[in-house]
Amino acid sequence: MKLNGNFYSKSAEELAPLLLGKLLCRDTGGKTFKLRINETECYRGDDTACHAFRGKTARTSIMYEKGGYAYIYLCYGIHHLLNIVAGGEGFPEAVLIRGVEGFQGPGKLTKALKIDRELYGENLILSKKLWLEDDGFVAFDYKRSKRIGIDYAEEKDRERLWRFYTEIYC
Repeated sequence: MKLNGNFYSKSAEELAPLLLGKLLCRDTGGKTFKLRINETECYRGDDTACHAFRGKTARTSIMYEKGGYAYIYLCYGIHHLLNIVAGGEGFPEAVLIRGVEGFQGPGKLTKALKIDRELYGENLILSKKLWLEDDGFVAFDYKRSKRIGIDYAEEKDRERLWRFYTEIYC
C-alpha cells in the first residue's frame, strides 16, 4: 500500500525509524524496483548539518513544503542523494535514505534506481515514478548512532543519534 500524506507529516526524527522496513519504489519506465529501506538519517532546519540551516534557498525550497516530497541533491558533484521531506509546511526537515536492501550507501542506491535531480520535488503520494509502500513489515530491531559525514556541523549536532539502521536486509 502506497504511503499517504499523514505518514509523512511526522517530524524527521519520528519519521526516520518508521521508514525502516518500508519499500522504496522506483518505476524507470520499463521496470519497477521495490527495495526495503534499512538505513536513514534525519535532518532539521535548526541543525547545523542540515542544508536549510542558513535559510531557504533554491536548493532547499522543497524542504519547506509539507512532508511527502523528494529532496534530491548532488553530493561532491558525483552522487545524487534522496531525502524524504517530513513534517508540516514552513519548517525544513527531511530524512536521508542511506541504504536499501542490496545497496548500502546513499549514492549507490540512487545510481542503481536511476534517481537524480530530475525527481527533485516529486510528490511521493501521487507519483508513478517514485514512491514508498508499506507491505506490513515492521523493523522493530533497529539501532541508533551518530550520523555519517557531517564533520562540518557543530559538535552538539554531530553527537545527535539521528542515524537509524537495521541489520536485516543489509
